[in-house]
Amino acid sequence: MADDPQSRPSPPDLPTYLLDPLEKQSPDRLEAVATYANELAAWKRNQRQSELETRRADDEIDEEEREQLEERDLSTDPADYEDVPSSGAYITIKTTKQTAETEYRYYYWQWREGDSWKNEYIGPVNPKE
Repeated sequence: MADDPQSRPSPPDLPTYLLDPLEKQSPDRLEAVATYANELAAWKRNQRQSELETRRADDEIDEEEREQLEERDLSTDPADYEDVPSSGAYITIKTTKQTAETEYRYYYWQWREGDSWKNEYIGPVNPKE
């Protein structure tokens, strides 16, 4: 069908403000737009990956904290958690509430799923004795 010059391609599901100007462009200009769009998409993927790696480096617990979790018999293996993916997830500490006297800090698994962040509770940082 794409080889048939009589068959017009179906437009992607894009807003009218993007489609209308494209309809008015020459084949050469459309090819330039396609090339730029592909390069921009690749650049954005790289930027996103770099941001994920930076966030992970900033948020992930260190080896000493990992050992403390294991000493408390809290698993640091994502396979031991039902919803945690085996790759891309890491353990972080989140402060859920803070008062003048106390910080409520907890260990969580954290990972990226599509455009959002997902978390799964592990346990408190400082459990009550």
